Amino acid sequence: MQDKRKFPRTEVEEPAHISFGGTSLSCTVRNISDEGAAIDVDNASYIPERFRLVMLPDPVVRNCRLVWIKQNRIGVAFEA
Repeated sequence: MQDKRKFPRTEVEEPAHISFGGTSLSCTVRNISDEGAAIDVDNASYIPERFRLVMLPDPVVRNCRLVWIKQNRIGVAFEA
């Protein structure tokens, strides 16, 4: 099956945190591109529509919009 994304995804296994409203949840970034990422979380029902993704170990902060949920994996789009 052909991938129709504008930007290719890179497979990774990077620790990160999802931050919103004074809360921080641990997560793992599984793949990433210039426009978004797939992230594994413990419980996707706690993830709001918009949040900040803090990539570790060098803190890189990205504003994100939740696009899809599939069990404990979420897909996000990066916002400017």
